[in-house]
Amino acid sequence: MHDLKKKPIGVFDSGYGGLTVLKEIVKQLPEYDYIYLGDNARAPYGTRSFETVYQYTLESVQQLFSMGCELVILACNTASAKALRTIQQKDLPLIAPDRRVLGVIRPTTEIVGNYTKTGHVGVLGTSGTIASDSYPIEIAKFYPQLKVVQEACPMWVPLVENNEFENEGADFFIQKNINSLLSKDKNIDTIILGCTHYPLLINKIKKYLPPNITLLSQGEIVAESLIDYLKRHVEIEQKSTKGGSVEFYTTDSPENFDKAALNFFGKAVKSKHVSF
Repeated sequence: MHDLKKKPIGVFDSGYGGLTVLKEIVKQLPEYDYIYLGDNARAPYGTRSFETVYQYTLESVQQLFSMGCELVILACNTASAKALRTIQQKDLPLIAPDRRVLGVIRPTTEIVGNYTKTGHVGVLGTSGTIASDSYPIEIAKFYPQLKVVQEACPMWVPLVENNEFENEGADFFIQKNINSLLSKDKNIDTIILGCTHYPLLINKIKKYLPPNITLLSQGEIVAESLIDYLKRHVEIEQKSTKGGSVEFYTTDSPENFDKAALNFFGKAVKSKHVSF
């Protein structure tokens, strides 16, 4: 099983999307040890209630803590939207006061104001993320003057997970959601891809967007934010071991995980099954 002398950085997602974030983190910080946990058996989270997402996310975070992680990144927008704050404020002080859990929404909302010239920002995400209003709420904390318009894209994740993201069927739904978003506000010049699956659709998304619109993808932003976080939190940085290893765990079939992970992580992975 897992070597408990290691103190890896944990990266959690309900499924595969978080691998697009892990890929960028490993690219920018290759020296650390990492564990990726995909709760594939219970995915997708996007359609589930706040309470369910919170429960599943907390169990997954505790699993990563038990594997030695001092820092866990929720590389899942739905978990970041529906569970992060409760875990940070209510659970961590009781179960692991020295450990930290971070999300993917805040790093993106902290910098969006640097990109927009018109002050009009669009957000594309799952139904759960959009319904939570996490993006408008967080953006308003940093840039109260920005106008934020959202569009839920319920078909995008299934297209990616069923390996249809390069086929023509995907074009129909991508064009439909982009047109719907832009029809709500003609002045949008920056769009946040508020789901870690969406980088796989980036070529098709660009096809239906005017060239003047900037697309913000979370992987690079979260990686840069993590570099900054580790500089500012020396106590976490010093506890995190540097062996350059990456381990993958899934709550579902490792064979299926490894096959799908290739698209998201960009290279072959060998995962192990974990149940909790």
